[in-house]
Amino acid sequence: MPAKPRRIDLIGIATAAGASVRGCGMGPEALRVAGLPEALVELGHDIADHGDLRRPHPEISTDPASWRLPEQRKADVLELAARSSELGATVLSQGNFPLYIGGDHSIAIGTVSAAARHCEPLGRPVHVLWIDAHADFNTLLTSPTGNLHGMPLALLCGEPEFDDSFRGPWLGRIDPRNVTIIGARSVDRDERRLLRARGVDIIDMRRIDENGMVALMRGVLAKARDAGAHLHVSLDLDAMDPSIAPGGGTLVPGGLSYREAHLIMEMLYESGVVGSLDLVELNPFLDHGGRSATLLVDLVASLFGRTIMGEEAGPVEFVTEDAQADDSA
Repeated sequence: MPAKPRRIDLIGIATAAGASVRGCGMGPEALRVAGLPEALVELGHDIADHGDLRRPHPEISTDPASWRLPEQRKADVLELAARSSELGATVLSQGNFPLYIGGDHSIAIGTVSAAARHCEPLGRPVHVLWIDAHADFNTLLTSPTGNLHGMPLALLCGEPEFDDSFRGPWLGRIDPRNVTIIGARSVDRDERRLLRARGVDIIDMRRIDENGMVALMRGVLAKARDAGAHLHVSLDLDAMDPSIAPGGGTLVPGGLSYREAHLIMEMLYESGVVGSLDLVELNPFLDHGGRSATLLVDLVASLFGRTIMGEEAGPVEFVTEDAQADDSA
């Protein structure tokens, strides 16, 4: 029977520095309280919890806008990105599976970088499945808000508007043609032009309505499988409809249903190509009785093998580079 991942490493990144609403820095602990580690152990996985990466608390100020200072927030985002990139690359080099729990979506600057840096010397491409209501492909010039959680994909794909202050040996690169955004329904005008120019595949809600989730996901997974890619999945809470996931700061009506979201996770599990995962934008302060945290835990359980009929369906191997080398020998 195919093997499960050697180990799943939980890496909390407790920050809201990239967002416009405070609170998602509490997301990692909320997911633990909702039973994320226990759900994975119940499925037979070995778990190592690295705790939370975080920046030191700033000096207390009575100015409610003090935390919004752009340069301080940028420094926080990039410092955590560097640390998460290093830790994630180490986890991958050990043959383990990094599961990053955030935190706002700016954490993906570091998490995707870890996968890109790990795979580059192996000659293995990185594909990214960005499950989100937003495209997060704005730049410093196109962003209407200036919030860095709306820019991680553009930075990772090498958009030139990001100067040297955003770069370092920790920063990885991905090909925008290997990025798929699924669940999109709020894309800015200039961002839309940039996405088209760069060849990013946008599976918006209309495409899902017209073509169905199964057919679209089969195409995404076949592309990654045929390329022998490491697939990084970045799951933003606001991809789901607010009626089932109220605990986010940038909610958009008309999102993924409960079954559509679980179907994505189940197909990802069956594909065996997923190599790393983000969970982002859970804001417990805005959640209703833990509904959103519980939903994310259930979705992760589906991605890691929870099925309606249980173990009889058979776990699917998450391929590591060592296994690929053995097969080719």
